[in-house]
Amino acid sequence: MKRLVILLGLITLNFQLSTLQACTNLVVGKKASKDGSVIISYSQDDYGSFEPLRVIPAKDHPAGTMHPLYHYESGNYLGEIPEVPHTYGIVGLMNEFQLSIHETTYGGRTELTDTISGLIDYGSLMVLCLQRAKTAREAIKVMTELTETYGYESEGESFTIADPNEVWIMDMIGKGPGRKGTVWVAVRIPDDCISGHANQSRIHQFPLKDMDNCLYAKDVISFAKEKGYFSGKDAEFSFADAYAPADFGALRYCEARIWSYFNKWAAEDMKPYLPYAMGDTKGQVLPLYVKPKAPLSVQDVKDMMRDHYEGTPMALTEDIGMGPWEMPYRPTPLSYEVDGVKYFNERPISTQQSACVYVSQMRSWLPNHIGGVTWFANDDANMVAFTPVYCNTKQAPECYDKSTADAFHFSTRSAYWVENWVSNMVYLRYSLLFPELQKVRDRIEADFNALQPKIEDEAAAMSQEEAVKFLSAYSHRSASAMMDEWNQLAQLIIVKYNDMAVKRMDENGQYEKTPGGNPRPVLRPGYPENFRRQIIKQTDALYKVPK
Repeated sequence: MKRLVILLGLITLNFQLSTLQACTNLVVGKKASKDGSVIISYSQDDYGSFEPLRVIPAKDHPAGTMHPLYHYESGNYLGEIPEVPHTYGIVGLMNEFQLSIHETTYGGRTELTDTISGLIDYGSLMVLCLQRAKTAREAIKVMTELTETYGYESEGESFTIADPNEVWIMDMIGKGPGRKGTVWVAVRIPDDCISGHANQSRIHQFPLKDMDNCLYAKDVISFAKEKGYFSGKDAEFSFADAYAPADFGALRYCEARIWSYFNKWAAEDMKPYLPYAMGDTKGQVLPLYVKPKAPLSVQDVKDMMRDHYEGTPMALTEDIGMGPWEMPYRPTPLSYEVDGVKYFNERPISTQQSACVYVSQMRSWLPNHIGGVTWFANDDANMVAFTPVYCNTKQAPECYDKSTADAFHFSTRSAYWVENWVSNMVYLRYSLLFPELQKVRDRIEADFNALQPKIEDEAAAMSQEEAVKFLSAYSHRSASAMMDEWNQLAQLIIVKYNDMAVKRMDENGQYEKTPGGNPRPVLRPGYPENFRRQIIKQTDALYKVPK
């Protein structure tokens, strides 16, 4: 097995592997999509994280009501701020007006994190904004005003902020302990372009006088000069270079994921950017957005969230790390040491630590209660089927609901646990078992895609109140149907592939039996051919049968 290796001065580079996240956001403007939808995606990646589908109803609040703040990840209490008179309903990370906010953490300069006076962490900021804003531009105003007033507790963060008409990427970072407020810049992605971010600040130079397409903190440049991060002319200022200077890890583990997206879909040739994606900090910097070679569908975005660098020099099925069963995953930690030398694993868009994945679809030509759909999956996107949940759904489907299970208790009614159960069986014998999962996954998604126009046409003929009930019920039925299929898939895998053998099945999917009703002799496929050759190579004649 051969693999392209580019050293890029690894020995001298300082990786920050232990602090890197693995979330990914992909972006499709409305003129870059097949049907005019604005589409954004988000993998919420964190080992051990149990993530139900958040549903928060709209609500009126009496004067004097306070909003308690709990840290999005730890659940720890941070404080409270005054509530607004009315808050909007939220399903997942989309509100009732189809406003959606996704994120990835880039960290940036550690000295700018404010854990002293900062009351709002990145997750709370997203929820507060979805409860208080109707459009992307309004969201940017709400988010920046909240951090200015109450302080920002988190590291540097990239946000995707989208409504049915436009999508923005905003990079934000605090000002340090005890200093409220943030420095930030937000850039509107052109309607005919695609973009994304994956744990690295991606906004470099930006137009200082185009307020229709770029917004920024008034002190974003002067603060960088004050801190010694930048000393040039304002027109030369790069947010990413000042507040999140890239090292090998920022490129190979973050920018590479966006390069892979662009490499598959961009109209322009992305090969000139490959050295940069593979970790060369002196390489040609990846653009913030590109025009696609063809319009993308929602399904195209779902499938891109399943990427493992296939067809690139970073593909995960080209070396012994894939194990005997050609698994496109690697265990963490990302770096490891052998005989005093440091090595690393690739980190593609699709990773086993995804607690959930969102693909948010927003459509300007439909009423909000029909136009906004969260396609939700409660595990690694590659290993699950997305189901539709409409943005005015009043309660999470049972399998996604926070009351069904938690991080410490398994339940066959919980999508998180059943889907992880199946995934963890498949990972270990990937090339043998994944086709079974893929067949079920793709059939379910094809069914939901085909049903979507019919379901929405029916909803459009109803009153809004009737349509909301109808679409909520459909969201619940869809999730329930997926769960039935996934429980059956789990049982099929353990029965058919028990003890590393394979029970025989006929063309109708029935197990083959002897006339007496017992199983026919099982198939014993053994290791794939490539791994057999590796065994022979390493053991020489040890296992060779004498003539």
